[in-house]
Amino acid sequence: MEEVKCYIPENLEEALRIRRETKATLIAGASDYMVQNYRGIGLAPYQKNDVMLIANIPELKEIKEIEDGYVSIGALCTAASIASSSIVHPLLKEAASRMGAVALRNSATIGGNIGNASPKGDLPQPLILLDAIVVLKSIDGERRVLLDNFIKGAKKTDIKDDEIIVEVLIPPTSFTHTFYRKVGTRRANAISKLSLSAVAKVENGVITDFRASSGAAGPKVIRSREAESILIGKKIAEIEGYKEEFLDSWNSAISPHAMPKWRRNSTRRMLSAFIDQICSEE
Repeated sequence: MEEVKCYIPENLEEALRIRRETKATLIAGASDYMVQNYRGIGLAPYQKNDVMLIANIPELKEIKEIEDGYVSIGALCTAASIASSSIVHPLLKEAASRMGAVALRNSATIGGNIGNASPKGDLPQPLILLDAIVVLKSIDGERRVLLDNFIKGAKKTDIKDDEIIVEVLIPPTSFTHTFYRKVGTRRANAISKLSLSAVAKVENGVITDFRASSGAAGPKVIRSREAESILIGKKIAEIEGYKEEFLDSWNSAISPHAMPKWRRNSTRRMLSAFIDQICSEE
């Protein structure tokens, strides 16, 4: 058997060169990698490809505001650093703070959570609602892809063999109402059985923006822009007349597999409660 090699680049430039030459599997916090390749207590994880440890690349560890009001989150930023940031959107902070145990939050990275493309991943769900953009780099240059398009399905992404996720960009947003819920077998340290984020912006009694996204309800995070359009532009005073149409449209977006009745009913109740909350506060 050919020996598997492990590369540890000191900077992004070196990492991009190694990625092009070897197509090595990228490892940052390794929280998903270790589980997926687990062989038993005391045994090294199974590795069929060369690996590259990128956890120490300093260029990818910063959260900052950049031009036009965007927030840039480096791919190696951990869930813990995101949860404690003062400039990250509250929905993303909440999701990051609910990700597993403390040890995992201090190791799991936003780039890894996105690249793993699990339908139950904590961070892609609010990120897709926020229209987050994935920035990828190779030796040839940079590419930007809407996260909702980057994740193609369960464990499937649009990344190329020589690319590395370097940052996530979140556009500036302004909402008057927000909602987040994660449903698991227990309150903490649980893999999501269903998660939901929803936001709305009401101006002069009119819903000018409405978004919702659901995790663990299909092969990837679900966001139905068709359903959202039913409520956008409607007056609060008339929203009750469109509520059932909106909820029915959302139902049809949820995967028919994996306990669809429970997921549809639970999501319907949460979205209905959020709409009622909006109406009661206006």
